Amino acid sequence: MITDRVDGITAIPPLYRTPLPPPPRSVKIELTARCDFKCFFCATGQKLRDKADMDSALLRRLLSELRDVGVEEIGMFYLGESFLFHDLPETIAFAKDLGFPYVFLTTNGRMATPERVQACMEAGLDSLKFSFNSADRDQCKEITQVDAFDTIVSNIKESRRVRDQIESETGHRCGIYASSIQYDGEQLERMSAAVAEIRPYVDEHYWLPLYGQAGLTSGAKGTKPVAGNIGRVGALRDPLPCWAVFTEGHITFDGHLSACCFDHDGRFHMGDLKNKSFMEAWHSQPFQDLRAANLSLDVRGTPCEKCVAYS
Repeated sequence: MITDRVDGITAIPPLYRTPLPPPPRSVKIELTARCDFKCFFCATGQKLRDKADMDSALLRRLLSELRDVGVEEIGMFYLGESFLFHDLPETIAFAKDLGFPYVFLTTNGRMATPERVQACMEAGLDSLKFSFNSADRDQCKEITQVDAFDTIVSNIKESRRVRDQIESETGHRCGIYASSIQYDGEQLERMSAAVAEIRPYVDEHYWLPLYGQAGLTSGAKGTKPVAGNIGRVGALRDPLPCWAVFTEGHITFDGHLSACCFDHDGRFHMGDLKNKSFMEAWHSQPFQDLRAANLSLDVRGTPCEKCVAYS
């Protein structure tokens, strides 16, 4: 199940608790920085950086390099919505041809039409997760600025139909999952009812705390986010040391290796992969210093400071 993989990444094994860890098992690569939503809890809508697609030659070079150094899981997304990327199925097929055992994707669901999902699954996609964070149509418009709730629910249900058909015809089974932000009080009750509608169509659903996006969205609409990225509800991690600095790579659309899941403003750039190798950036001095600070549980004066300042 997907939670086993999530928990495996958010737990930092002893071998990785060092300023110079081995190559990460998992890397997320940003096919596009564009997104069709403007969610209040996500800093994407703040326009803190340029928004474009990754150059195809750079993308293929990076995927080849990541497989060569031993990366096993490749996420076809980072901060943007990958179903906006025209060559998504072709990129998935390229990654599978390189030998990645596990290719995964998270989507907001609006553009995950049955036709697009079918193309991705036929290309070899191993996991498709929907970020499902609205209880109804009105709330979806309020949160995302887009009237998309009915479309999202329909696409989730249709994804299950498409998956089952492909599995019966080819034997390939893509996992279908959903996650939701665990709000408080009445909103949690409303979300639980919405989740109950889609739960029969996904293999697993899990809850996430409300993150503060490295301090960029903390307090939005009166919310109180948790410090850091502490994993999922049911397997929460300590804010420090942050697992994202040690066990997972994050590559932006313009080729920078980032130390953070929420690097909307470039604060966490550890190396430009257009002119250096992944492992050079993974073991760069700034990355070593940031990991050392995390291991000492004192990130004052580092890019991580804002993220855990309200812990």
